[in-house]
Amino acid sequence: MRIAHIIITHKNPAQLERLIHKMQHPDFDFYIHLDKKVEIKIFEYLKRIKGVNLIENRIICNWGGHSTLQAMLNSLKEVLENDIFYDFYNLLSGQDYPLKSNDEIYTFFLENREKSFLFFETASDSKWWEGAVKRFQKYHLTDYDFPGKFFLEAIMNKVLPKRRFPMKMELYGGHKSSWWTLNNEAASYLVDFFKLDRHLDKFLKYCWGTDEFVIPTVLFNSPLKDNIVNNNLRYIDFLEGKASPKILEPDDITKMVNSNMLFARKFDIEVNTDVLDQLDQLTR
Repeated sequence: MRIAHIIITHKNPAQLERLIHKMQHPDFDFYIHLDKKVEIKIFEYLKRIKGVNLIENRIICNWGGHSTLQAMLNSLKEVLENDIFYDFYNLLSGQDYPLKSNDEIYTFFLENREKSFLFFETASDSKWWEGAVKRFQKYHLTDYDFPGKFFLEAIMNKVLPKRRFPMKMELYGGHKSSWWTLNNEAASYLVDFFKLDRHLDKFLKYCWGTDEFVIPTVLFNSPLKDNIVNNNLRYIDFLEGKASPKILEPDDITKMVNSNMLFARKFDIEVNTDVLDQLDQLTR
């Protein structure tokens, strides 16, 4: 069994290097998507590490823009189309870190080969969705850069009717839904879905935060839904009212370990390295 770890990142090659060295395993490979806004030369040395590859089809990622989801899907497609068969595709950020040993992670997926893992809340019973519907009901020009962008966006949302999701699907998603682990069947289904339905991709270009609801929606409305577990295997602490998760520190280790998750996010070595040192001691 082989696992492809797809890593979306935009900064701090030293922290990314530490993550990759920590997760070295004979059946793990790493595929790094570096935001196209960032100079790739300072990351190219990572290719000297065993199993490391750089995604070629890079795009500019804007926080909250549909571009983030496009980077994830482009990377997944590129890995699927190479000559190596992977049983799982595990999406990480450059600020993630494992909470279990590599052998424990491998064994978990070996015992759950027919499953995929992602987080969701349903639109019918979630407070998150009360605000999230505006992500597609309104026009968002997040991925565009031109003078008067925000003025035009305001005018569009004032004079144009609310947008409707273009497919008859129950909607799924949540603030922890961006990060997932898909088995080969689910990953292939997802990439093929977007190859066949270009209309949805065009609609999503004017949405906000699509990475937090599109993939769960597509997969939980698919024939594969019974093999998808509502658990993304990540410890993430969203402070109340905050759009980004908490930077984890040593005081958070007990909660991380007790969560029984495989990974945690997010960490920042410019803020604290002790927490990673302590996790290394626990996951030898």
